[in-house]
Amino acid sequence: MDKQAKLLSSRLFLKLRQVEVVLNRSVLTWREADKERKRSSGISEAAHGRSVQVCEIVAVGRTEDGDDKRTRKSRKEAKRHSQLYPYAFTVSFVMRTRQHQWRCSEVTFHCNDQELCNQWVRVTNEQLSLLTNRPKSLLVYINPFGGKRRGKRIYEQKVAPVFRRAGISTDVIVTERANHARDHLKTEANLDKYDGVVCVGGDGMFSEILHGLVSRTQTDHGVDENQPDAELVSCSLRIGIIPAGSTDCVCFATVGANDPVTSALHIIVGDSQPMDVCSVHHDDIFLRYSVSLLGYGFYGDLMTDSERKRWLGPARYDLSGVKTFLSHNYYEGTVSFLPAEGNLGNPKDKLQCRSGCRICQHKPSSKDQHSEMSDKKEKSPKGDSGDWNVIHGKFIAINAATMSCACPRSPKGMSPSAHLADGTTDLILVRKCSRLNFFRHLLRHTNRNDQFDHSFVEVHRVRKFRFQPQHHRLDSLEDLSEPLQKKGFSPICSAQTTCSYSTAHSSWTCDGELLPHAAIQVSVQCQLIRLFARGIEEQQEQQQFVFEDPCTLWPLEQSTN
Repeated sequence: MDKQAKLLSSRLFLKLRQVEVVLNRSVLTWREADKERKRSSGISEAAHGRSVQVCEIVAVGRTEDGDDKRTRKSRKEAKRHSQLYPYAFTVSFVMRTRQHQWRCSEVTFHCNDQELCNQWVRVTNEQLSLLTNRPKSLLVYINPFGGKRRGKRIYEQKVAPVFRRAGISTDVIVTERANHARDHLKTEANLDKYDGVVCVGGDGMFSEILHGLVSRTQTDHGVDENQPDAELVSCSLRIGIIPAGSTDCVCFATVGANDPVTSALHIIVGDSQPMDVCSVHHDDIFLRYSVSLLGYGFYGDLMTDSERKRWLGPARYDLSGVKTFLSHNYYEGTVSFLPAEGNLGNPKDKLQCRSGCRICQHKPSSKDQHSEMSDKKEKSPKGDSGDWNVIHGKFIAINAATMSCACPRSPKGMSPSAHLADGTTDLILVRKCSRLNFFRHLLRHTNRNDQFDHSFVEVHRVRKFRFQPQHHRLDSLEDLSEPLQKKGFSPICSAQTTCSYSTAHSSWTCDGELLPHAAIQVSVQCQLIRLFARGIEEQQEQQQFVFEDPCTLWPLEQSTN
């Protein structure tokens, strides 16, 4: 750590022990003042100190008598100590715990000089005021119906107190119907008042915020969303996600944990994570935006069936998943795609997107990217392959993962090496195969094995793709399987009607919502939005700036309860 000029340096008291506290422009540190005792004990000085980055300090304020509830001394001794050192200030800061979770910890310093105490509060707050990336005013949407209907309680009990401590003002809207947040953002919200938009809910609620904010931005800039090749304008406001839904894949893939307090702290410190968004069109009609998964075939059928079982709650996904797996259908069609440049890696390179990802840090200029896309399109009109790759086949599943799609059930996700902000999506084609092989493929989403290491699975990193279904009567894979394989599964699937749907094609699921058309064209909009996140931190980064000290061990104990 580079040496910086000290802004403040004082000997204060922490839990009846004298500590030397130093503040510079980037770090606040404290360590026991009795160096001779530490040297004689053979324990290094660093082991008796702690450092907190200024950018991860939540708040600093004066502490009135009796506010320090963490002392373990007797009341009599604590009272005597407060009489000797009646002035105190408390620093609230981010502390990393296990599994990428953050907690808001506190440390209270005492002194016998009121002016010195005020000086520490003033100078530290001055440093916090220089952090211009921190939000001061937020528009919050709460979905009271999602998940287990705990969104409102989660916000009021876990998030709102932390926002108040950090001095963030909020306007809260509890949604009353589907698409309430989207419609309000598109037409009514005065966005100039806010530094960000926060959604309390699951992936469905996030999708509402995404569509409302992106559509509002395009409308304000005169961009026609129905034009597939339109150059969309990036949103200026960041989006915060407080996980409180049935599925919280976007939060998990960008933070590493589905924890409301962790997400609130990322918002407070003003983190900013750019994210790609896929725009989906049918001919010249805009359908939806996607940030996680576009799925046709298996996942489209699963979502179609689950919509008929909404009364079951989250359990409907498991039931529909089993039913869709047993049906084991394939669909014929043509996939055309524009491959990404080689410097963006490939889905099999095992290079995971993490905080500070070098691939995502470079964003090509929109002008160059738009020109490149136009040139390639001119070289490749419909009916001519050109720079586009064309694959015709029979597929059990066609998936496009714009992020890893990691979640607690699938820690690696649909495409473990997908990047959040590189301007590409990973196109995964699962060709027709036996039910057993497809099961093996699905199983690998839950373990450490390579889910792409099958002869019937291919994956491509692309900037654009199109799909055109082949309309014909849908047959079950069981009709085409070998007699021995069919015989093995006949007790489960003995009738033709049990193993096939009556429709000629499947449906696309777009981040959990069904699309009305099977023929679609998809373009990746590079870094169209930004989240209050920083990507998943590496484990070694999680422990940075943490030095345990017997006199400061209480924050660890308190935060891990």
